[in-house]
Amino acid sequence: MKLASNKLLLAAAISAVLAGCDSGGITIAPETNDNSTNNGGGQVEVPGDSYDGPCASYEKEDGTIAHGDYNEAQGNCVYQRSFVDAGNPLMQDITLATLAGNGAHVFTGSLVVGKNYSSQAELDAAGIAKGGDGAVLTIEPGVTVAFNSAAESLVINRGSQIFAEGTSAAPIIVTSLSDVNGEITNPEAVGEWGGMVVNGFGVTNKCEYTGSVDAGDIAQVGECHVDVEGLIGDAISNYGGDNNEDNSGVLRYFIVKHTGFDVVPGNELNGITFGAVGSGTVLENIQAYSTQDDGVEFFGGSADLTNYVALYVNDDSIDLDEGYRGTITNSLVIQGGREGANCIESDGIGSYSSKSADVIADFIARGLNSRPVIDGLTCIISPVAGTDDEGAGWRFREAIYPTITNSMVVASFIGAENGSDNYCVRLENDTLQGAQDGDVVMKSNIFACETKTKGGVLPNNQTVEAWAAANGNVFAEAFPTAGAAYNPTAAADTGLQILGGSPLPIFSLDTASMLVDGAAVTLAPENDRGFIGALSESSDAGDWTSGWTVGLDTIDWLTQ
Repeated sequence: MKLASNKLLLAAAISAVLAGCDSGGITIAPETNDNSTNNGGGQVEVPGDSYDGPCASYEKEDGTIAHGDYNEAQGNCVYQRSFVDAGNPLMQDITLATLAGNGAHVFTGSLVVGKNYSSQAELDAAGIAKGGDGAVLTIEPGVTVAFNSAAESLVINRGSQIFAEGTSAAPIIVTSLSDVNGEITNPEAVGEWGGMVVNGFGVTNKCEYTGSVDAGDIAQVGECHVDVEGLIGDAISNYGGDNNEDNSGVLRYFIVKHTGFDVVPGNELNGITFGAVGSGTVLENIQAYSTQDDGVEFFGGSADLTNYVALYVNDDSIDLDEGYRGTITNSLVIQGGREGANCIESDGIGSYSSKSADVIADFIARGLNSRPVIDGLTCIISPVAGTDDEGAGWRFREAIYPTITNSMVVASFIGAENGSDNYCVRLENDTLQGAQDGDVVMKSNIFACETKTKGGVLPNNQTVEAWAAANGNVFAEAFPTAGAAYNPTAAADTGLQILGGSPLPIFSLDTASMLVDGAAVTLAPENDRGFIGALSESSDAGDWTSGWTVGLDTIDWLTQ
């Protein structure tokens, strides 16, 4: 999690320069006033009421048709800033269609769907209800969407929707022009384009409410328009409301690559930011690949995420905040050998440090604190202290009450730890009270880190390790001598055998075959799941990462 970023506008000059250059693959033609039809002139409008090319189009108020510029030789559609940009959002539905020859839809500006409204009066005047009525972006299977520079992002504003339904054989990829042109040689490259934002009308505890989330009578008091991280000026986007069933669309077999850009140190967009996105939104089979900030971050809302892969995420792979109430099922997190912070970093209450004890207690009593449900998570964390923090497991703080089951954190097998922050579990402040009271649930999890826990102790002076062990979790005790690599797979003759071999897939072993400290694991998976971790060869789901993910077929996670 980062502070709000000032990224997009400060880097706009980069985009303007690149827009007129031949980048070695796709040619970004300069925008002209030529409205005639051609295959490379950069036109964005034609007179009349029709356009039959392969690029996306819409009718403008003056009756002209705005559309992308199709380059037949390259097979790509290029969209100038007059088609869409941060200060020129899409107000009509468009479709990014599958292009012949795997061509890409390239945007020289940001792709902003729907106008942002920062007051209830503006929302009412525009007829934007709490659950739709704005512009819709549809992306067909197999489409690649590319952005020209780090200044540009993909933003879905409140009331608008995105329907990006890829398939295992034809995933949808959102990346940079440099990636499309084959100019990226380091798979861990980040900062090539901004990132993605989806905003909804769900509950965020940065706003004021009456009622209780669990009682179903939550109601917004006054205005609720929280600025999303990483966007300023014309790009500002707000989220928040009182509809946790809001529907922002569908992301399925969807990949974001090479995101993030530091304009102010420490401030950048995530791979995908979900601002108060509701449970009506479908999020399935999503990958964050090489992101400078978090892989995915949920600010409030109640959207569920199923089948998530995070590879080479420099900061937190999963970040939860502001009263998030969704479920995250089946997640595989592999940190890079040189970067990585927390597998999970999570907070219960936004702006926690500014809240009084009475306000915090009231938020908890009304279910306004974050209460995620996480099941089937495999975290393989790096011991290296990179740009952000040392690789670590799960950090729960500021009155978050998670339920996390059938999961594992494995660390320190790549090499020696850099310090004391390669912990598996960290509980802090009001979350410690929640653990003592039974509101924080951890069960049937395996932890293999030399630094087992960090943070405080429970109010009754019980340690986090003792509390977790007493509640059906297992900690590995034996580790190799300092500097030695550690292999937690069945292929190695060690006392820790919980995963399949390398390279991928990283299947969890059957529970009956697992060893921790040379002894059989006696944990029974919860919820009739049948296995611990993200993947199991014996499960009906099998290898749900196969065929559509990026990088998992080449990474050797034991030696990186």
